[in-house]
Amino acid sequence: MLRKSFIAATLVALALPAFPQANPEAAKLLSSDKFTVISPFPPGGPVDTLARVMAEGLTKRYGQPAVVDNAPGAAGNIGMDKVKRAKPDGHTLLLIPAGNLTINPTLMPNFPFDIAKDFAPVTMLAKAPNVLVASPSSGIKSAKDLVAQAKAKPGTLSYASPGIGSGLHLAGELFKQYTGADLLHVAYKGTGPAMNDVLGGIVPLMFTNLPAALPHLQSGKLVALGITEAQRTPVAPDIPTLAEQGIQGVNVTSWYGMLAPAGTPAVVVEQLARDAADFLSQPDVQARLKAQGMTQSTMTPAAFAKYMKEETAMWAGVIKASGIKAE
Repeated sequence: MLRKSFIAATLVALALPAFPQANPEAAKLLSSDKFTVISPFPPGGPVDTLARVMAEGLTKRYGQPAVVDNAPGAAGNIGMDKVKRAKPDGHTLLLIPAGNLTINPTLMPNFPFDIAKDFAPVTMLAKAPNVLVASPSSGIKSAKDLVAQAKAKPGTLSYASPGIGSGLHLAGELFKQYTGADLLHVAYKGTGPAMNDVLGGIVPLMFTNLPAALPHLQSGKLVALGITEAQRTPVAPDIPTLAEQGIQGVNVTSWYGMLAPAGTPAVVVEQLARDAADFLSQPDVQARLKAQGMTQSTMTPAAFAKYMKEETAMWAGVIKASGIKAE
């Protein structure tokens, strides 16, 4: 069931957006007031980049000031709460990564939101590929090699992650479920410390964002075992996917989305999705995305809502099967 659900979600993500024509009513409503784009994390990084792209685009399009409000805290919940409580008129928007929308609802005890009821999905904005890497000292050269070693010597190989319940931790658990590889999870507090120990050969394996790994792959300090996407990425086209190596189902992408408060008029939500697709397609913005290791990935509000529902169900199954508990 996990595999079927995620394949269905992937097909939705790959579908071309079919946005309605620009709506004069929505344009009038959006031109009526200033905008606040909330990023529930500190400045810097992909979420902040996307928030600033949207703020700049909205200002130019609607002639109203648009500010980015960095509202970190409580693993993103503080910023999410500000959007939930905002007036549902399209002038307060949330920029947020996948985990807050599709992992935390299952992982976090007493999660304070009902994503489907408290927010109006607008669109996915961008995605960044993930990659399974190994330390050269491990002697592991491919994903098939990893699975063979893990089965030959159960419990002797470990993989690092930025923390318990992170998308990269769950990518490892999904890999274990589909391959039967017996891997031990080693949780760190952030990508940096985890990466350092893999570079040092202390932990042999890690699922990580490709942009973070790319310099080390190019220098030979890490070995790429496979991209966790359905297709190869233009960022590093020489790295094969896990699927190419016979490992199906481990299709895990880091992505970022935009939501509005529940009750925002549908015409406004649809117009904002259309605007986002337009803003992100500009050449200068494409260059900014590339610098963060991201590519544009927009869709209609309905497709985005369906995608989130499918991915939430998939991660709920992984969390339940793995017995993962939030720290």
